[in-house]
Amino acid sequence: MDWFSTISLALGSAWTSGINLYATVTILGLLQKLGLTKLPLGLTALDSWWVIGVAGGLFVVEFFADKIPYVDSVWDVIHTFIRIPAGAVVAYAATNQMDSSVTVIATLLGGGLALSSHGTKAALRATANLSPEPVSNWALSFIEDGLAIVGTLLAVFAPVIIMGILGIFVLFFIWFVPKVFRAFKRLFSAIRALFAGQGFREVARKAG
Repeated sequence: MDWFSTISLALGSAWTSGINLYATVTILGLLQKLGLTKLPLGLTALDSWWVIGVAGGLFVVEFFADKIPYVDSVWDVIHTFIRIPAGAVVAYAATNQMDSSVTVIATLLGGGLALSSHGTKAALRATANLSPEPVSNWALSFIEDGLAIVGTLLAVFAPVIIMGILGIFVLFFIWFVPKVFRAFKRLFSAIRALFAGQGFREVARKAG
């Protein structure tokens, strides 16, 4: 890969990791394993069948957990501490054969993109859970799954397109970030209430 393709892969994969880490790792691993692409040296470990199998299994678990109202929010809270550092690690691994300054910048940007995509996802899902009907929750979940898979493929095969998408997303996130903070406040309050035996929806509305 040339430098631009490597950077776009690093940042695009970090961004999709914030949406669905396990789908991202599974797709990258399969593409490398099947000889459909040649990943940067730092990501070649993803083509192990063990890595692909574990990531694929976790993707299946997340696929179903993410369709259940309130369970999806608990899942997002837990994965706040997984997706964001994983996004930074993916960006680092993709660029660690480049100049060290490029690697550091890519790692920081990768972590930031994973944070922004995860935060947007969690905020939207927390808002959807305030609705009594499950359809919006399911629709968002399927859109997120598709976005993670398509985004990963674009990061590998269409670097210009994925960089354009990232630019548009960053502009959207700058406008959306206050809503993310409010949603996280509601989300953490509601999760605590849920474990305390109170109603998730009622507490989330009060916290908002």
